[in-house]
Amino acid sequence: MTTQFEGDPSREAHGAEPVARTTYGSVRGFWDGPIATWRSIPYAAPVTGTGRFRPPVPPQRWDGVRDCVTFGEIAPQTMGNMVPVDSDLRMGEDCLWLNVWAPRGLHNADGEPRPVMVWLHGGAYCLGTAAQAVYNGRKLAETGDVVVVGVNYRLGALGFLDLSSLFHGFTPNLGLHDQIAALEWVRDNIAAFGGDPGNVTLFGESSGAGCVTALLTSPRATGLFHKAIAQSPPATTVFGRERAAGVAQRFLELLEIGPSRALELIDMPIERMVRAAGVLLDEVPLKEPGRLAAAPVVDGDLVPTYPIDRFQQGRSHRVPLIIGTNKDEASLFRVFRSPIMPVTPDAVNIMLQDVAANHPEMSAERIAEITSAYPDLARTRGALAMSTDAAFRMPAHWVADGHAQHSATWAYRFDYATPMLRAARVGAGHATELPYVFGNFGTFNLDPTFWLGGRKVATEVSGRMMRRWLAFATHGVPAAIDGSKHWPPYRPVTRATLLIDAMDRVVDNPDADLHTAWGDQAVGFS
Repeated sequence: MTTQFEGDPSREAHGAEPVARTTYGSVRGFWDGPIATWRSIPYAAPVTGTGRFRPPVPPQRWDGVRDCVTFGEIAPQTMGNMVPVDSDLRMGEDCLWLNVWAPRGLHNADGEPRPVMVWLHGGAYCLGTAAQAVYNGRKLAETGDVVVVGVNYRLGALGFLDLSSLFHGFTPNLGLHDQIAALEWVRDNIAAFGGDPGNVTLFGESSGAGCVTALLTSPRATGLFHKAIAQSPPATTVFGRERAAGVAQRFLELLEIGPSRALELIDMPIERMVRAAGVLLDEVPLKEPGRLAAAPVVDGDLVPTYPIDRFQQGRSHRVPLIIGTNKDEASLFRVFRSPIMPVTPDAVNIMLQDVAANHPEMSAERIAEITSAYPDLARTRGALAMSTDAAFRMPAHWVADGHAQHSATWAYRFDYATPMLRAARVGAGHATELPYVFGNFGTFNLDPTFWLGGRKVATEVSGRMMRRWLAFATHGVPAAIDGSKHWPPYRPVTRATLLIDAMDRVVDNPDADLHTAWGDQAVGFS
């Protein structure tokens, strides 16, 4: 492998495209302003045939220079309005690829390779792609002089259903295996793009952040990243093998095949599997509010036990961590009428009954203490608050409390909302921080969040947030040298939290009443 762009990257005016040589062959990208961009570089082979339900294997080597200027196939999924995906993108099983954004030249102004930021997209473990426009890493790469990598990985039935109870040879947690393969590719190849394989920050949002917290406790991921950022992680949404077996059985029923025919899944048309998975992924949270059909499972290997337990036992990887949530997480699920989160009083009550059933050690008094923190639980407002805290807020706090035992940890809450989002009663809903992290706001016509104004303030909020994330990736401390509010590390005794808003402020334990009600022992689903 050569550790330089082939040709002279500075010859943009003469039309020279950036070319880098990976361990599998050379790849050609394109210039987007001062940033070299590659799309859909394969980090693993297509997952077809017997590879459909097995861990990824390296791609075939190629001769010559491979063009990486358009997006390849995205992971098979049921498209929905919760995750906007370009209609030009096509689904398929050649979906194990990544995007790279790199500044000009192999070194920064100090003559050093650049920090690397590896992004894991969200989408409830069943939706989304690294090709979504909001994840374009150009502005992040240019602003922070870093190399940004966006990872595409298997989703839904192909990535996060555990079918090992149906036939021998199936590997659980294939989406996580894909992500580890991508991190190994970064370790072995990112120097050719000017990145430092010894300074990698893994960051993600929603289920992507859930993958970050899972990998923070996975022995297999040791040494593959050196810092982590988890934005709204559903850290307790990890399931046991018994429950996974029941979901697998239901998947076969939807496909109208019995257990004796489970091997037909290996060469079943992917469209048929996607249709059945789409029904399953809606059905499970409707029947069992608070649960997802697809999620990481405890397999005794990649996920040796529940990640939240390993955090609380002080057994997560010793790396700096930023973790936080959005103030109004659940509101977006109400607006889109998505079953992924319970947002009605009835659904939340069913969720609470399920929690009690899964935790027989929990007394009726403790359940009553939790519900007492939500005096308006019989109304939508209270249901949204309970859902937000059960799925995101408290899991993030439990992770922070555990990780801060041994490693530098910073906690935030994203509170900012444009006038339009406040008027629509979305507020700082789930995923609304994404354009602020990447600096990718739409135009006036394509971004309704600014229809009532607020772009100037939003741009300022985004600038501060990007600088903090970039400072963390570069130096391991989110201290933006621009006069921004000092962000002290999180300590379980003070729980200092940065509230990100039009004006940032630091508050000790802003969710003190929730800690009192929920307690320190994690509550999740098994």
